[in-house]
Amino acid sequence: MKADDFDLWMRQELHTVELALQRWVPLEAPAGLGQAMRYGVLDGGKRLRPLLVLAACEAVAGLKCAALRAAVAVELIHAYSLVHDDMPCMDNDVLRRGKPTVHVQHGEAQAMLAGDAMQALAFEVLTPDAAASASAGEPPLPDGLQARLCRLLSRAAGHAGMAGGQAIDLASVGRPLDEAALCDMHRRKTGALLQASVMMGAACGEPDDRALAGLSDYGAAIGLAFQVVDDILDCTQASETLGKTAGKDLDHNKPTYVSVLGLEPARAYADALRDEAQAALARSGLRDAARLSLLADRVVERHH
Repeated sequence: MKADDFDLWMRQELHTVELALQRWVPLEAPAGLGQAMRYGVLDGGKRLRPLLVLAACEAVAGLKCAALRAAVAVELIHAYSLVHDDMPCMDNDVLRRGKPTVHVQHGEAQAMLAGDAMQALAFEVLTPDAAASASAGEPPLPDGLQARLCRLLSRAAGHAGMAGGQAIDLASVGRPLDEAALCDMHRRKTGALLQASVMMGAACGEPDDRALAGLSDYGAAIGLAFQVVDDILDCTQASETLGKTAGKDLDHNKPTYVSVLGLEPARAYADALRDEAQAALARSGLRDAARLSLLADRVVERHH
């Protein structure tokens, strides 16, 4: 696939996701809650997770309307996690996606409620009844598919995944971690939701066991690669470039791949994980995985 074709696909899909978020994240939620929710999730971010959902769905010739709901749901979970992570009781950050964090803009209590509401909304989006599907101009979403998508997302977001990884992260401030422990933390905190994005897209179709195994391995590799690159960028880029506070991991004495491995070994590790992701796609037997392949390249190219 040509880079121009891929860039066009990304722009189109990002526009579609943004419109869906605007449609499903309610402005009319009471007492300013809707404004805080929309501030936290609209008009910002790379939207990598939705793109992984949509690309994986295409790779398995899945149901696009289901994948769009999954893409919105996973972005809502990601956005809620950022809102909560930025709060004073956790990372105490003031900049996210190039603008003040939600608790700075709307207050701590409203930020907490906005994150709670976005988490709940993610599962509401995944479980439309017949009336909701009809109003969106979609065919009914089968109950079994709704359950599979909810299971994948909840496991990735909960104690065994993202929330558990954040707990390890908070408990590790000022403590040395070896590479294995760091990998475990980030496979939970960051990797689980990225891997789930791929598997939710796959769940919208009917891939065979070989394809599922390849997609799972791809998601695991790209999920960890994303975090390694984030650690590299945190110590090599300015806040204005990142859209969030640069150097905060070092300032908070948090272990990172750069602090554990060193900068150049971390760069090499990111490249190796990209190669693992590409090899997993090759093993999958999928004929149309070019967009997933290019997404892996884009994730890792950020550090070059």
